[in-house]
Amino acid sequence: MPAFALTSKAGDGQHQFQGKNTPYVWICGIVASTGGLMFGYDIGISGGVTAMDDFLEKFFPTVYVKKHRAKENNYCKYDNQGLQLFTSSLYLAAMVFSLAASKVCTKYGRKRTMLAASIFFLIGVVLDATAMNLVMLIIGRIFLGAGVGFANQAAPLFLSEIAPAQSRGALNIVFQLMVTVGILCANFVNYVMSNKHPWGWRASLGIAGVPAVILCVGSLVITETPTSLIEREMFEEGKAMLKKIRGIEEVDAEYNEMVEASERARRVKNPFRSLTKRSNRPPLVIAIMLQVFQQFTGINAIMFYAPVLFQTIGYKNDASLLSAAITGSVNVVCTLVSNALVDRAGRKVLLLEACVLMLITQSAIGGLLSVHLKSTNSLEKGVSLWVVILVCIYVANFAWSWGPLGWLIPSEIFPLESRSPGFAFAVVSNMFFTFLIAQAFLSMMCHMRAGIFFFFAAWIVVMGSFVILLLPETKGIPIDEMAERAWKKHWYWKRYMGDVDSDDATPKKIEH
Repeated sequence: MPAFALTSKAGDGQHQFQGKNTPYVWICGIVASTGGLMFGYDIGISGGVTAMDDFLEKFFPTVYVKKHRAKENNYCKYDNQGLQLFTSSLYLAAMVFSLAASKVCTKYGRKRTMLAASIFFLIGVVLDATAMNLVMLIIGRIFLGAGVGFANQAAPLFLSEIAPAQSRGALNIVFQLMVTVGILCANFVNYVMSNKHPWGWRASLGIAGVPAVILCVGSLVITETPTSLIEREMFEEGKAMLKKIRGIEEVDAEYNEMVEASERARRVKNPFRSLTKRSNRPPLVIAIMLQVFQQFTGINAIMFYAPVLFQTIGYKNDASLLSAAITGSVNVVCTLVSNALVDRAGRKVLLLEACVLMLITQSAIGGLLSVHLKSTNSLEKGVSLWVVILVCIYVANFAWSWGPLGWLIPSEIFPLESRSPGFAFAVVSNMFFTFLIAQAFLSMMCHMRAGIFFFFAAWIVVMGSFVILLLPETKGIPIDEMAERAWKKHWYWKRYMGDVDSDDATPKKIEH
């Protein structure tokens, strides 16, 4: 594998970080990223299952009746709080468990946290696939949420910490790639199982156990990150692991920087309290707002309920599931585009380009539906096809920008002493707003009709402005040098970086 020499400036000195892009790093990264596969499969499976008649008839008979009424309002067929709770309960649970996962991540390491994630998820899969009533179904979703919360906390941190700086973006995006693969697999499973009566929905939910088993076995055999080992005072093991993942013996510069960051982190008695320090406000604001914006692009409204959306505009059950599979395929392919471009073009360019095209497509979808889709009619075939095409263009732009970068950027911008709790707040924010969208979308569609797409388009304008004004470029910056090379050079955030905080959160002036 080709060697690299990364020159990084820290304070007044220069460090040369030597190393290789070793196959071992990518193997560990792919295994860890199966946490994203679990997450993605569940995102994709929910909408397909909630569109299956057998599932609706068993758990939501009132929705089943509304769905088959000829004169039922197109926009309101699926407006049911219980049905939305089936989807959203997972993300509410994930929000709560993410905070616990942060402490587990710090105390026991990233790989053990991923192991716990797989076990929680497997319990949830068994409960949901064998559910006999709604209570059992929701309890299963809560266990799935615990698994998602633990996996989404540990896996992106794991990826950012094992990757060399010049390929950190590409490796971290493997997590989002796995999310998209999971969504695609779920779409095809739903398409096949929708005609397997009356147990097809059980098979769809049960197959979610496959990625959980892969993560369970994989987390037993992959390495722990050098950062986590050093953080837990396992210095020799940390240095040995750093040599292994870099493929060379000379790792002193990078190792010493990790030890220094670990010492700073160890002086922090309460990591969550450290987030209140003035110097931590910039990464905390960025991490939380990226999660808010990621959800208010409207992507999960489409991914959760794609089959429902396509049925609303006139497609039959099989055609709607197939259309969802097509959008899922676009999602996977375009995430690969992000993997290729993120460490070359940078983060901000991808985010801003996507804002422009997502704004155009959301507005166009809203315009078509407001003109052509009334309460009881179906869209003409040509108009329906245009809606699917516009959805695909929208998904493509999200897939190479806000999807992967919404996870990558928060995982790389915090100092070590607040990295785990800081990323936990990012995960919690993501799960909370995912919960809001999942719980509210079908009701919003019923009351706002086509206007819901203009609602999301307005948010895209806000997020584009945020990127232009407040997001620093983090491409190629070593993860422990963000303060020096990103925040202190940003026109606005540099005002927060003049002080450093001691372990009791008392600010004192930096001495140069």
